[in-house]
Order: sequence, then C-alpha cells, then structure tokens
Amino acid sequence: MAKSTAKQIFIVDDHPLFREGLVGLVKRETDLAVCGEADNAPQALSAIESLKPDLVLADIGLPGKSGLELVKDIRAVRPELAVLVISMHDETLYAERVLRAGGRGYIMKQEGGKKLMQAIRQVLDGKIYVSEKMSADILEIFSGRRAGAEGSPVEQLTDREFEVFQLLGPGKGTRDIAEKLHLSVKTVEAHRANIKTKLKLKSSPELIRSAVRWSEAQGAGG
Repeated sequence: MAKSTAKQIFIVDDHPLFREGLVGLVKRETDLAVCGEADNAPQALSAIESLKPDLVLADIGLPGKSGLELVKDIRAVRPELAVLVISMHDETLYAERVLRAGGRGYIMKQEGGKKLMQAIRQVLDGKIYVSEKMSADILEIFSGRRAGAEGSPVEQLTDREFEVFQLLGPGKGTRDIAEKLHLSVKTVEAHRANIKTKLKLKSSPELIRSAVRWSEAQGAGG
C-alpha cells in the first residue's frame, strides 16, 4: 500500500525501549506508518498539532501530566482524533476512566503485538476497543444499569484524586506528589482532604495506611 494512504500513528511513551518496540511493530504493517513520537504530554500535544496523525497511541504513566490528562487535552483541541491508551496498569483500574475522558480504547502492554494491531485497526475504524472481559462491565456502566463507583470506593475519586491516592501508596509525601504532578502543595493537600472525605477516613495516617494497602493489593498486576 502506498505510504501516502497509510494511517499515521503518533506514539507517546516515556520508556525509550518500549517506544522503539512500538515503532517497529507499527512499521511492519503496510497500511500503518509512524508520523512521530514523544516521551511526555506537552511535547506530544505540540507535535500532534503540526503532524495531524490519524491515531495517538499513548501510555498512561507519563512524567508530569498523565496519559489520562493528555487524552482530555487532545479531546479539547482535536475532538475527532482517536486515542488508544496502552498501559501496564490493569484495565479494571483505568479503562472506564480513559473512555470517560474521551479515549477510544484501552489495551494492556502484556497483550502483545497481534492484539495491539487489532486494537489499532478497530479504533481507526471508528469503534471502541477494550478486552472482552471489560466490555460487558463497561456497557453496563455506560448504559446506567450499574454505577461506576459500585465496585470500590476508590472508583469515586476524580482522575486527579486517583493519581494522588496512587502516589501516596508507595510512600510519596505531599511535596513529592506536587512536584511529580506539577501541582502546588496546597492543591495536593486539597485533593488529600477530598480523598479522605470520599473514602470516609478520619486522619492522614489512616489515609496513608489505606493507600498503602490499596497499592499492595494492586501490586501483583502493576
């Protein structure tokens, strides 16, 4: 197939080796081409504006602004652009959040090249891609038959609160979190207060213990 008719893919991942692997996989396909790559959200947004790709393949764990925030930013500037999120994090934690943010699909890094190409083509075709296991759950949530927050109180957290809660688990302090997420200390403190309220926790030590327990429970999949 002629290069000019190949669908243009833009790749965002902060791990050079994994990004290189994705580039190699896409380049093997005659109907797909890589038009650019980035290792963080601001760099990606700037390049997307000029390169005008057909699909963005983005990791969720980017430095500074997360892949989830990137999805929302892309949605704001180019609502028609399809974004497929690829992540090592279990889809039960993020797939629903990604779709709500405006992403068109979610695939875990463990799935391998064949599944990834299937997901890319499905999203380029205007469809949504999640695993079969997740699709039934998500259909129920989005059709209103089941509340998204039913599974766990953590699911009640906003995307930003969820990021803060995740970082509390490995023992990061307020200042560390503020630096990593490019927020003020005051904003992080406000998020912590909201998390305590939503999770019905009475004190900061209780919040930390809850985050550590949650983090350990997810550890096997992360």
